[in-house]
Amino acid sequence: MKVHFIAVGGSAMHNLAIALARKGYQVTGSDDEIFEPSRGRLAKNNLLPAEEGWNPDHIHEELDAIILGMHAREDNPELKRAQDLGLKIYSYPEFVYEQTKDKIRIVVGGSHGKTTITSMLLHVMDKLGKPTDYLVGALLEGFDCMVQLSDAPYIVIEGDEYLSSPIDRRPKFHWYAPHIAMISGIAWDHINVFPTFDNYIDQFAIFTDKIEQEGHLIYFEGDESIQEVVSKMRIDIQRHPYHTPSYEIKNGKTFLQTERGAVRLSIFGEHNLQNLNGARLMLNQIGVSDADFYSAITDFKGASKRMEKVAETGISLAYKDFAHSPSKLKATVKALKEQYPDRKLIACMELHTFSSLQKSFLPQYAGCMKEADEALVYFSPDVVAHKRLEPLSKEIVEDAFATDNVSVFTNSNEIVNRLKEKDWDQQNLLLMTSGNFHGLDLNQLAKDLLEG
Repeated sequence: MKVHFIAVGGSAMHNLAIALARKGYQVTGSDDEIFEPSRGRLAKNNLLPAEEGWNPDHIHEELDAIILGMHAREDNPELKRAQDLGLKIYSYPEFVYEQTKDKIRIVVGGSHGKTTITSMLLHVMDKLGKPTDYLVGALLEGFDCMVQLSDAPYIVIEGDEYLSSPIDRRPKFHWYAPHIAMISGIAWDHINVFPTFDNYIDQFAIFTDKIEQEGHLIYFEGDESIQEVVSKMRIDIQRHPYHTPSYEIKNGKTFLQTERGAVRLSIFGEHNLQNLNGARLMLNQIGVSDADFYSAITDFKGASKRMEKVAETGISLAYKDFAHSPSKLKATVKALKEQYPDRKLIACMELHTFSSLQKSFLPQYAGCMKEADEALVYFSPDVVAHKRLEPLSKEIVEDAFATDNVSVFTNSNEIVNRLKEKDWDQQNLLLMTSGNFHGLDLNQLAKDLLEG
């Protein structure tokens, strides 16, 4: 099968390209800009386009399928040529569904925790020898590709609610028709696409309506918006609510309280424990016992950039996290403070996404950093201008966070200098962003600060 990717450099797109090449497909691709790690990984698999840019000559009648990424525009010249030739054009979630029609589809949806839960599922299934395909949003330890398509009986999918392609405005997770589904939480996001919270909640209602007949929904029962969705769900769908399990923290280690006794974990935080409980219930539906689940999950350390430890001394720790939305931010700060209550917590976060830089959305962040002893918030006026948003001031951002511990910066070097002035004895550092604080190497920064 001959497949061409338009916008092959995307995070999910380049992984799908690699997966199909490994499956034996003839894969080509194009993009007008490809950054690391996509560039290096495409090159390693002999899939890097010879030159950047769009070229209609790449599109011909011998192609069996075009896979269109969100980075492309509706007027893309390669897309127009494909449409003129009448070629079959897929978004990547549509193509993944076509490839997995005969599998048991396990799909994790929700505004937060998706990557971690998906990673938990794969970690346990791998340790228990259950072959599965997957589509996940972060590179996992022990995996060299975020997508696998084989003859495995299952597929575990991270169900992103963002749009499928420039010409398919449906959320990606509407495509997957799960047999076993999860909603981990609903907190308004992607406001450039979903202009109201009600509209955003509607997408999850549609997601549940796509569940296969007699399928399963696992959901966090402490979320009122999820309860609203569940109350309107088809009666044939089997409901499995979960909650925060009992746990205890001893000397910086978390122990899960189970019927079989205490289980020491390598992860921590109330939100992570909720994720774990949901993953357990999902795997129960394919025959994994609680005993086997707990045995396999003990050494799970988390997904990349999700509460990832990046530096440690005997007197301090540094973590980085992808947290950027209000709900993720609040949960991450609370988790680290709870785990080390006797240490001061210095939490730094970057407002980087379209939603987070919207003046109308900023009040959602009220109180999100209150658990930190000191909170440093950074945004780049250049990024605000690039996204064509209303200009922000430090005062507007500070007022939105609404706690006295927050200081706002528009120059990342000023944050670095503030951190360098600190004595890190019995103090922990938390770096949170979906970006990189205007080009900082966060791992190296953390090591330099803590190791002095």
